Amino acid sequence: SFLAKQAIGAYGDYEQLVGGVETLFKDSANNLMNYAKTAYLNQGLSANDYMETATSFSASLLQGLKGDTDKAVEYTNRAITDMSDNANKMGTDISMIQNAYQGFAKQNYMMLDNLKLGYGGTKTEMERLIADASRMTDIQKELGVAVDGSSLSFDNIINAISVMQKSLDITGTTALEASTTIQGSINALKGAWSNLMVGLADDTQNFDALLLNFVNSISTVADNIKPRIITKNILFKKTNTIFI
Repeated sequence: SFLAKQAIGAYGDYEQLVGGVETLFKDSANNLMNYAKTAYLNQGLSANDYMETATSFSASLLQGLKGDTDKAVEYTNRAITDMSDNANKMGTDISMIQNAYQGFAKQNYMMLDNLKLGYGGTKTEMERLIADASRMTDIQKELGVAVDGSSLSFDNIINAISVMQKSLDITGTTALEASTTIQGSINALKGAWSNLMVGLADDTQNFDALLLNFVNSISTVADNIKPRIITKNILFKKTNTIFI
């Protein structure tokens, strides 16, 4: 059946992605997996999409962090959150943001303007962003990060973007929209559905919890749509009354 094919495909991807996470993050892999499980709410991504994004740039991140896998997990989670927040706030396709970060990991800054933070796609503009962020000491303290104004290491770039997005009120957009907007709650629902498909084919996962996440996501979407339907019905009735 279609459902069985979808579940098997999702689980096949899951197995490969878990292998990549374990290879990169070693003893800290479970910490990243825990973030992946809640990514449908916090980043609007399925666990698979979260892991795929994480493994796409984590080798460069680990190099900058001298192999500290615990730190790398926290940086990775914050970077993916920043990507999602940026995409939601600026209306940019998240794949464009993901591509930009993958470029930064390879010292390619051409896609910096994808983030729409007011900086162009050059090395000089990335240096300007980092220098600007390094002067925002209050925000650094609030986020618990430090920005070196002269470093182009990937971990420092992640910190600088976090600080800049906080200064522009971009931070926290995804988690808020997942519970309060139609589009945000639908993204969370899609992520919960993808996770459920993996759980159908993997008897080691807590299927009841995955099902509950999916049902709760449906309920959130319904709660967000309901006021719009009521409003439209009221307007429709008023319009009819005027014309009658």
